[in-house]
Amino acid sequence: MADPVILTVAITGSQPTKQQNPAVPISTAEQVESTQAAFEAGAALVHIHVRDDSGKSSSDPDRFARVQEGIRKHCPGIIVQFSTGGRGREASERGSALQHRPDMASLATGSVNFATMIYENPPALVEGLAKSMLDHEVKPEIEVFDLAMLYNAKDMVDRGLLKAPVHVQFVMGIPNALPARERTLDFLVEELGSLLPGATWTAAAIGRHQLTANHWALARGGHARTGLEDNVYFEKGRLAASNAELVARVAEISAQYDRRPATPAEARRLLGLRPQA
Repeated sequence: MADPVILTVAITGSQPTKQQNPAVPISTAEQVESTQAAFEAGAALVHIHVRDDSGKSSSDPDRFARVQEGIRKHCPGIIVQFSTGGRGREASERGSALQHRPDMASLATGSVNFATMIYENPPALVEGLAKSMLDHEVKPEIEVFDLAMLYNAKDMVDRGLLKAPVHVQFVMGIPNALPARERTLDFLVEELGSLLPGATWTAAAIGRHQLTANHWALARGGHARTGLEDNVYFEKGRLAASNAELVARVAEISAQYDRRPATPAEARRLLGLRPQA
């Protein structure tokens, strides 16, 4: 029987605009509708950023709550993951939506250079977010943009700030951070197995590297992420029609690796999450 793969859809992000691709969902209604279509195409986990009325990245906990409510209504069992990152957001606000107890939340365990900015995650902020996730029973997805973040996660497990087994996402292809190289992913997966036995992992990559990373993850028994947050194109010269189109492609190619999209219930078991209330 084919092994299940958890397909994550990153629907919006903090940067892609409707000028870049009209399919990028911005409003609450658009985000819920886009997630439902991706869910029906095979996504078992949705990664959520929210935007304000002007389209800028927001940390408004009420907006997160409204999106979560709509998604849970229309996508039974799907894993809801809030972002605690996003460019241009105040550090003091980044965990404000955790009070709404999503299933998961992103947690970058260190700072890293991006193409034109520093993505700042100082130790006090990282530890504060981790403690808040423990308090609200939210499972972190450890975002590894650079190698040190993996070792930082191991240290946080040892100090009781993260519960094992952890779930890690390797993010590749961002300029100045981890390159999208197959050998690099092999090293990261090997280190993860050595440092944090039993951990689960996802590979994500930006832009033209997105589909390549999907293939790498499927071949290695990992999980896969796609969506308009990371790549507004379906192929060179053609914009993606929707998040669902990107999810459907990964669902289709998974059979090449004797894999199949995990159901939400399977994904919850694989990640050690509580059933949806």
